[in-house]
Amino acid sequence: MRTLLYLAASALVVAFAAWAYQVNYSTQDAVQRVADLRAQIAAEREAIAMFSAEWAYLNRPDRLRALAEMYFPELGLMPMTAEHFGDPAMVPYPQPPIPLLAANTEARP
Repeated sequence: MRTLLYLAASALVVAFAAWAYQVNYSTQDAVQRVADLRAQIAAEREAIAMFSAEWAYLNRPDRLRALAEMYFPELGLMPMTAEHFGDPAMVPYPQPPIPLLAANTEARP
């Protein structure tokens, strides 16, 4: 009887050791995936910062003005002046809706 108990306990120890081994490697794999994702996120943020700087560089007013003058015959672009802007009073702002009042708001006895 004692031998059977020792064999069962040994099998249980081996099963738990295999389970712990598998959980350990699963955890290490998950940690590695998280590290890879963080590296990808950092690379994407770096690319976004680079593209933002490039966009700001390409949208310099002096460069755009020179391009508008260079391609005026093809595009017909005119330089922007203060006269091209309107007055804020000219903008039709939407009116807020009028709340509907209940026809009969009296309490009934």
